[in-house]
Amino acid sequence: MVRSLLPARFLPARLLLTSAVLLAASVLAPTMAQPALLPAPLEATWTEAGVFTVTPETPLLVPDGDLGALRIAGILADLLAFGEDTRPRTVEARAYARTPRLDAPPPIVFTDDAPDSLGVEGYVLTVAPEQITLAANAPAGWFYATQPLRQLLPAAVEYAAAFPVPLTVPAGRVVDRPRFGWRGMMLDVARHFFGPNEVRRVIDLMALHKLNRLHLHLSDDQGWRIEIPGWPALTEVGGRTEVGGGEGGYYTVADYDEIVRYAAERFITVVPEIDLPGHTNAALVSTPELNCDGVAPAPYTGIRVGFSTVCVDREETYAFVGDVTEALAAYAGDVIHLGGDEVHELPVEDYRRFMTRAQEIVAPTGRTFMAWDEVAETDVPLLPGSIVQAWRPVTPESAEHLADAVQNGARLVLSPADRIYLDIKYDSTTALGLTWAGLNGVRDAYDWDPSALVDGVADSAVLGVEAPLWTETIGTVRDIEFMAFPRLAGVAEIAWTPQALRSWDGYRQRLGAFGPRWAALGVQFYRSPEVEWAPEGVE
Repeated sequence: MVRSLLPARFLPARLLLTSAVLLAASVLAPTMAQPALLPAPLEATWTEAGVFTVTPETPLLVPDGDLGALRIAGILADLLAFGEDTRPRTVEARAYARTPRLDAPPPIVFTDDAPDSLGVEGYVLTVAPEQITLAANAPAGWFYATQPLRQLLPAAVEYAAAFPVPLTVPAGRVVDRPRFGWRGMMLDVARHFFGPNEVRRVIDLMALHKLNRLHLHLSDDQGWRIEIPGWPALTEVGGRTEVGGGEGGYYTVADYDEIVRYAAERFITVVPEIDLPGHTNAALVSTPELNCDGVAPAPYTGIRVGFSTVCVDREETYAFVGDVTEALAAYAGDVIHLGGDEVHELPVEDYRRFMTRAQEIVAPTGRTFMAWDEVAETDVPLLPGSIVQAWRPVTPESAEHLADAVQNGARLVLSPADRIYLDIKYDSTTALGLTWAGLNGVRDAYDWDPSALVDGVADSAVLGVEAPLWTETIGTVRDIEFMAFPRLAGVAEIAWTPQALRSWDGYRQRLGAFGPRWAALGVQFYRSPEVEWAPEGVE
C-alpha cells in the first residue's frame, strides 16, 4: 500500500487532479518565459493582463442541476484547499446570481458552451483576473480542463503541510482536444500481483496525464487474478502463485468492481484481458478439464513463454471461455481482450479456429473483441470493429498483415515494443526490466509518430496508443513508477497532442519542469540524464 504525502480526505481528488494538473508544467524551468503544459495543448496563448488570485472565498459556479460539473468542481475545490475551512464553495450559477454581493470575489465558472468541434473530451480554459472559465461539452472535458489549471499552480500545491498561499494563476487561454480516443497503459498483474490499493495509485497517476484506458492483464502462466463465478479453483489454486514463487493474489468480484468504479470516476475505462489460448498454465493447473489429457500440470513461476495452451478440441474449453467473457461483461467497459499472443504449441489452423470461435463468444455480450497482433498475422477472420493491438516491432511483412486486417474492418491500438514497452530497460545500467526489444530511453519512447508506424493504414483506423508494462522484474508499486515515469508522460503526449505540435526539444524542457510535481506526489520516477530536471523543493 502506497503512503501518500496528502491528507486522506483529499487524496483521491488531489491525485486525480494531479493527473489533470500534470498536463501543464506548473513548475516553470528558469529559462521558460511562459507556462509549459504537459501534454502540449492544441492552442495556448498568454497575456500580461495580470493573474487570478484564489482565496477561500472564491466561488465555483456550475450549471444548474449538472451533477457532472458539480463533481468536477468538487475535485477542483479539494485541490485549492489546505483544510476544510479553506475549501472554496461550489454553487449553482442561478442561485449565486439571485444573491449578488458588491464585494463578491472573482469566480471560477464551469460552462457547457464549448465548440462542438472539441467533442466530449475537449475544453476551453480562460484565465483572467476577474474570472476563470472552464468550458466543455461533457464532464470529461471539464475534468481535462482542470489539468492545465492545476499545472499553472506551483508544485507545492501537492503538499498538505507546505501549502502555498496565496495561489495565483497567470492569465491566458487554452483550447484543447485529444488526437486519439484511446490513450492507454497496460499493467500485467498476472506475473506479479498488485492489489486494489496499488492499482488505484496507478489509476491516479494515469489520470494525471489524461490517459483514459487501463488494460489489466489478468491471467498468464504464473497466475489467475480475477474471480469467475462457477470456477472457484481459478483463484483458489491459480491465484496463489507468481514469478519467483511469491504468494500471488487475486481480485474478488467486489475488488474488481471497485477498481472499475474508481477508474470510471477519473474517466478511465478498464479493459480486462484473459490471455487465451496460450499463456494459460495457471488456468490449466486449477482446471484440468481444459487440458487435452485431463491432467493438471505443475504450477509455473518462471518467465519463459509459449509453452502452454488450452485444449482447443474440447467443448469444455468453449464453455469456459463463455463463462469468463460473461463474467467480464458484467462490469462497466466496452472491450474484452482475449490475448492470442505467443501460442507456440498450436498449429496455425488450430489457433485460427480457436480465436475465430472465441470472438464469436464475445460478440453476444455486446463488447468489442480485442487481441494481440498474432490474430492479424494468422489471418483470423475478424468481425468488423474488432481491435488488433500491434505489439511487435513492425516489419514490412507485419505491416501488410495489419493493413489487411484494417481493410477487413479491424482497428488498431499501437503498442510497439521497441518504443513504448515500459518494462524494457532505459539503458544498460537500469537494474529493472528486460532487453529483448533493445533499450528504450526517454527520447526513444517519445520521438515517433503513430501515423508513420504502419504503412498502408490510415489515421482513421488507429484508435490510439497504449504502453504495456509487463512485470517479470517488477514487484512493487515503486518499481511500476520507476519504469513508467517519465516515459508514460511521453506516451500521453503522443496520444493527446497533434504530431505537428510535438518536438523532442520542447517536450524535454516541459518534462524537466514537471519533475518537482512528481516529487511532491512521492513518485519514484527515473531522473533520466536525457532531461535537465528543475530543482525540487517547496515553492
